[in-house]
Amino acid sequence: MPSLPKPPRSPDDNPDAYVGMGAEQAEERARGRGWRTVRQLAPDAIVTMEFMPGRINFAVKDGAVVRCWRG
Repeated sequence: MPSLPKPPRSPDDNPDAYVGMGAEQAEERARGRGWRTVRQLAPDAIVTMEFMPGRINFAVKDGAVVRCWRG
């Protein structure tokens, strides 16, 4: 029986460190730290809440990150 590939792991990174950064700067930093998927959303966006390892989410208002979370 073939083994299934392991899901990507989330980098050892502190999401709170992104709050207050410019959205483009935050995305560049996140990708440099190994996040496979970087998602920018409006602060009140309606999104599904499935957890995806390797993804970081930014709530962006006026070009700055106001909230950040994993998955």
